[in-house]
Amino acid sequence: MRIIPFASALSLLSLFPHCALASVLAIDYGSEWIKAAVMSPGIPFDVLLNKDSKRKIQASVGWKHTTRYFGTDAFNLASRFPSDSFSCIKLLQAAPFDSDAVSYYSQISDADLVKTARDTVALKQSDGTEWHVEELIGMQFSYVKQLAEVATNEKVSDVIVSVPPFFSQFQRDAVVDAIEIAGLRTLALINDGTAVAVNYAMTRTFPTPEYHVIYDAGASAIRATVVSFSTSNDAASGTQIAVAGVAYDLLTGGTELNRRLRELLIEAFNAKHGRDVRTDKRGMAKLWKEAGRIKAILSANTDAFATIESLAWDIDFKTKITRAQFEAACEDLQNHFARPIEDALSNAGLTLDNITSVILTGGSTRTPMIQAAVKAAVGEEKIALNVNADEATVLGAALHGASLSRQFKTKDIKVTDIGIFDVQVSYLATATTPRTITTLIFPAGSKIGTKKTLTFKRKEDFVINFDYKDPVAPGVPTRFLEVGISGVAEAIANLTELGATDPVVKATLTLSESGFVSVSKAVAFGEIKDDSIAGKLKGFFGAGSSSEAEDTTQENTPPRETDSSSSSAASSTPADAADAAKETEKEEKKKKPTPKDNTIVLNTTVVFPTIPPMTVDEKKKARSRLRAIDLDEAAIARKEEARNSFESYLYRMRDLLDPENHDTPFKQCSQEVERKAIAEKLEESFAWLHDKGDVAETSQFLDKRNALETLERPIIHRYKEIEEFPQALNSSQMWNWSTRLFLEEALQNFTAEAAADLPSKWTKEELDGLEKTLKAHEVWLNEWVEKQKAVKTNEDPVIETTEMKARAKVLETALMKLVKRKVPKTAKKKTTTSAAAETEATVAASESATVGGDASSSPVVEETIVPTPTPVVPEEEEQVPIQPRDEL
Repeated sequence: MRIIPFASALSLLSLFPHCALASVLAIDYGSEWIKAAVMSPGIPFDVLLNKDSKRKIQASVGWKHTTRYFGTDAFNLASRFPSDSFSCIKLLQAAPFDSDAVSYYSQISDADLVKTARDTVALKQSDGTEWHVEELIGMQFSYVKQLAEVATNEKVSDVIVSVPPFFSQFQRDAVVDAIEIAGLRTLALINDGTAVAVNYAMTRTFPTPEYHVIYDAGASAIRATVVSFSTSNDAASGTQIAVAGVAYDLLTGGTELNRRLRELLIEAFNAKHGRDVRTDKRGMAKLWKEAGRIKAILSANTDAFATIESLAWDIDFKTKITRAQFEAACEDLQNHFARPIEDALSNAGLTLDNITSVILTGGSTRTPMIQAAVKAAVGEEKIALNVNADEATVLGAALHGASLSRQFKTKDIKVTDIGIFDVQVSYLATATTPRTITTLIFPAGSKIGTKKTLTFKRKEDFVINFDYKDPVAPGVPTRFLEVGISGVAEAIANLTELGATDPVVKATLTLSESGFVSVSKAVAFGEIKDDSIAGKLKGFFGAGSSSEAEDTTQENTPPRETDSSSSSAASSTPADAADAAKETEKEEKKKKPTPKDNTIVLNTTVVFPTIPPMTVDEKKKARSRLRAIDLDEAAIARKEEARNSFESYLYRMRDLLDPENHDTPFKQCSQEVERKAIAEKLEESFAWLHDKGDVAETSQFLDKRNALETLERPIIHRYKEIEEFPQALNSSQMWNWSTRLFLEEALQNFTAEAAADLPSKWTKEELDGLEKTLKAHEVWLNEWVEKQKAVKTNEDPVIETTEMKARAKVLETALMKLVKRKVPKTAKKKTTTSAAAETEATVAASESATVGGDASSSPVVEETIVPTPTPVVPEEEEQVPIQPRDEL
């Protein structure tokens, strides 16, 4: 195994705008803790922090009167409001009301449980409000969603959730229902052991195949996952992760350890005080919280002191718990701690000799007796602590979710997971025969993503029943799905009329990537004989359909790729025969139409006979309830913010009016009558806040504050004007000076250019107009500045800085219009010979030739008029705008 840098393992696409990319939320929802991570462009990849900057969130939701709380705040409410604080509700997901899971939950929680119409569990508050388990979990998912949206500053909709591999279809349906209630979209469900494997492989390569055991000791159970890792030399293949075996133990886990530790505390209290603390709900909630704290201490120390003030009946409780006592109370669990490893290896057909390491994850792996049991079973040299025990699952899930979203570029890791339960189907032999046929369609160990096709010789509608071969948990039914296939008689009749021989019904069964079993397609199929020449040629050369043989397989193993006999036959077909067949087929198509298809899609009806998921209407209703709560809480938050802001404002104004504060800007800029009016309004506001602040509306707080701000606004205005006046005056004077300097130089240049008969940038009228604007601005500024000097600090200014800036802007615009003017270019004069000059030159030459000698010996002089060169006047450099980076 070779470790590679994490930075090269994950790289986000940067070719798209930030707004075009969608974030992916990953949630590791545990019985005690929630961990979350968000993948978003421009956001560092890490665990999501809650509002208290904690890296994990207590899996609790609770109410204090009408205020809802999450995380540790909700968990701590149990000691005061035990009927309004709900924790460890993961144990109740899709659990029948009479199941062992519900009985066990009653041992660790005093929450009131009620039966729902779906035979599942709802939890009831002290005021009688009932919440389905899916609704409470949906609230927590929604809370995590809000944290993600705050972190990414954008909407988050896609989520991947890690689940235990032993979750049945009932429980997976419940998870998806909670996701939808929270307003999220399920990207995938991933088994938590597989998620840890993805996290482990993200920064490593495996030149030679390796097997590792992911040992996850969580709160609800202990599970072991045997995973193979391999990295192909071919870059296109990437890293392969394949789950080979899974095993688990529901009798152990952190929750059970907490329960047994609390029993020790209960026995100590009852023995010392002679009263049964089990009858006090608040006391039991306090002991549950203390048991969790003591367990963490005993992981690092041999003893710990439990101290609880006013545990029950105003009795303070204090006792010492040793690690030996704790381990003695869990003695019967010792053989269970390492058993999942042995069972997982057995399911994978491997031994410890084939294993490179046992990777520990999950919070309970810190418990010394669990560590000792695992070391004794596999040997200390195979123990690996190279992943984050708390965060490996959620980080692996986030990376896998990013690879599924197609919005991110991640390391190429191909994951192959398995189902761990035997799934069988049953159906009646015929409508008239009561005999039931049972077929094991997805045995334990089947790869997810597998499809199987069953063929039925039916002429009427029928039903396919889906069952777990063995109960997945005590008290949980084995049948989870019934799919009715209808429209069979009509479809078979249509195929027979088209010439099909012995038409059948084919149903495609799918074990999805998220572990759901379903009927993805049902069709009526029949071979239709083609009497055309092309059809006969196809039959002669073996080009018939070969899919039928593959579809009719009912093997219990996933289908394997096989070479098609038709492809080999087609390869030996002569080219001229193939061409002849094509031409003949075209001619036959023109003469006689042939059936377009030999399959007819049938209708499927899904029925949940035992523990149905929530219906669409139920989920809509639940989502509306949650949305109403969110809106109410948002309104309360706005009201609290308005009240706190108003109250802070009142105290600030009171401090400003304090007689001891003499030389403050507020006192200097305000008049006595103004301070008196504010003081009266302030006293009135304090009285109103004390009397009606608890029942006031948000708008009333805003109105009360606005009334005070109206009185304070003139004072603030004066102070701001005094503060901004020097800068505004300096700016105005600067433009005066710049304009006058420009005019002096421009007039000198204009005069010189006129004397030299050169073009000028400006006209005399333009320079006179600028000078007129300058003088008007100087006169106005001098006049009003003198008036402003006579104004006191507690009086309104006679000249506003906004007006000063506006007038200076007029002068600036007039000046810059002339400054940016370019020198006009002069057109060059053509070089020509004057006709008169040419004539005179000719005459002169003739006379010269006559007087002085031979005309042929004297050159003819041509006079050329050359234009006077225009002086080069430097032009202003043209400014080239800088191209923004996003356009490069």
